[in-house]
Amino acid sequence: MVIDGFSGRLPSIVDLAAAMAPFPRIAGNHYPGVRRLILERDEAAFAYVTETLRSAAPFIGGAFDMTAFDLLEASFSMVTVPPAALSHAQRAPHFDSVDPDHIAVLHYLSDTPGTGTAFYRQRATGIELVDAANVAAFVATARHAATARPAAYIGATDAHYEQIAVVEGVADRLVIYRGSLLHSGIIPAGMSMNDDPRAGRLTANLFVTGSPDSPG
Repeated sequence: MVIDGFSGRLPSIVDLAAAMAPFPRIAGNHYPGVRRLILERDEAAFAYVTETLRSAAPFIGGAFDMTAFDLLEASFSMVTVPPAALSHAQRAPHFDSVDPDHIAVLHYLSDTPGTGTAFYRQRATGIELVDAANVAAFVATARHAATARPAAYIGATDAHYEQIAVVEGVADRLVIYRGSLLHSGIIPAGMSMNDDPRAGRLTANLFVTGSPDSPG
């Protein structure tokens, strides 16, 4: 699900992120950069999260057959790790959860040409959506291939993964997708790894899941 011109107030949202900078690097997280979790005590930023999900609710409900959902996590995020410093896991597509009701809501907040989000199929297994039944096969195959991957962000189709869809990272575009889909950020060669929210690749990353009241 792709919605353009979602907020209509991009400068004020970027101001919120800039006021929370510098963002930390979160230990144990494979995100290739820095992230600032948005908590309830961050009143203005949390109000942005709440309003975003309220506005996105009809789209989430319609696309994923949910009547209700709960917020799992929200953050402002920036890609800052240069290709040469990527871990093996950061060089390949990933999934967020095997739960089919785990939904990612991604808001592009910067005008960063050539970036976006791509979706993939693991060529050896045919897996493009990871679930409880196939996760072991996916992980085993991914680990076997990991050491052969170059120190670079994944781009188009290669020997291990087939790129099956691309969403361009247009400023103020909202993208909603299942977290169980194999995906990766599109990070072009030469992109600035600036950690300033007013200058680098800034996104808001929101994760929700169907609530007990939802049949989805």
